[in-house]
Amino acid sequence: MRIYGMLDSGNCYKPRLLMALLGRPFEHVETSSRDGTTRTPGYLAKNPIGKVPLLELDDGRFIAESNAILLYLGEGTRYVPADPHDRAVVHQWLFFEQYSHEPNIAVRRSLIVYPERAHLATPERMAGLLEAGNKALAVMETQLAKTPWLAGAAPSVADVALFAYTQDAGLAGYDLNAFPHVAGWLDRVRLLDGFRGMDWQPTN
Repeated sequence: MRIYGMLDSGNCYKPRLLMALLGRPFEHVETSSRDGTTRTPGYLAKNPIGKVPLLELDDGRFIAESNAILLYLGEGTRYVPADPHDRAVVHQWLFFEQYSHEPNIAVRRSLIVYPERAHLATPERMAGLLEAGNKALAVMETQLAKTPWLAGAAPSVADVALFAYTQDAGLAGYDLNAFPHVAGWLDRVRLLDGFRGMDWQPTN
């Protein structure tokens, strides 16, 4: 399988991390929204929305959207529960990540990390993103004070999805010292068998 994505993108890190945790081989194809790669005719033929990550299956079919890729790759493994309720709780956290977490923490990070976006980082916008991101982290803190993993007693794709940008929250200006259970959870994710950091890619 191939994963098209940017090494410095949290959304693109998610499927790479899950593949590492599962010990499954894949090819990483560096594809960036910053250099126009995602807007080429060849790439748009694969993913008309022109975004990364994108998973190419062995049979030539494609799956876009990071959390959809996680669910596909995690199917039949311990990272996607078989029980309908437990599975729905995992989905709940995936929706939370895309609606309440990523639009604030990831966006604030991007405004700091990528120079071409600095003009969008108005004081008002940065303050609003900080406030909303802290609310998302507080929701995670409440849950992780009760359970070791976001969806309960075992790690799941929910943890993979939310780890990607939470581990970089400090870079985005969030104080993780205010969220000790989140900080402890980050350490637990890093201790999972097969864990690899954000800059990891397989040797093709």
